[in-house]
Amino acid sequence: MDMMIRDVKLMNQRENYALKMFNKLKKYPLGKWLFSVYISFKAPYFGTIRPMIRVLRKDYCECFLRKRWRVQNHIGTVHVIAICNGLEMAMGVLAEASIPKHLRWIPKGMTLDYTAKAGSNIRCVAEVTQPWQPGDLMVEVTAYDKDDVVVVKGQIKLWISEKKNKQN
Repeated sequence: MDMMIRDVKLMNQRENYALKMFNKLKKYPLGKWLFSVYISFKAPYFGTIRPMIRVLRKDYCECFLRKRWRVQNHIGTVHVIAICNGLEMAMGVLAEASIPKHLRWIPKGMTLDYTAKAGSNIRCVAEVTQPWQPGDLMVEVTAYDKDDVVVVKGQIKLWISEKKNKQN
């Protein structure tokens, strides 16, 4: 029993701050909304789409975007750049929640295909299937409409590197 408690404590120490915060806040009625507002405050451009992080676990994140006037284009669908913003937010939150503490990340590029019109609310999904190690890391990103039709699909390339040692 003591060994199991020790293992749970070690696992919790390994969780990154973003994942700890999400797991703590999601238990409350407005917790996911508060977490999403916090992320949008830290990276203000994300606030333009009013995203909601609905699912977050190591190597996986889902971000929800409501179809509303502010994110629509001239034909009344969700603008693809708003969707790209949602995909980038999902990727960034996933990265913050998943990367080992001795590593850091920065986006290097994004390659996307627009596969269908986005005429409804959008679910943006980011997922990592490779190990987190220095070098290029491809994050698979997909945006779905309300009927689970893929409207945007692609990859975001991250550069992963070792954190510099801080010596005072």
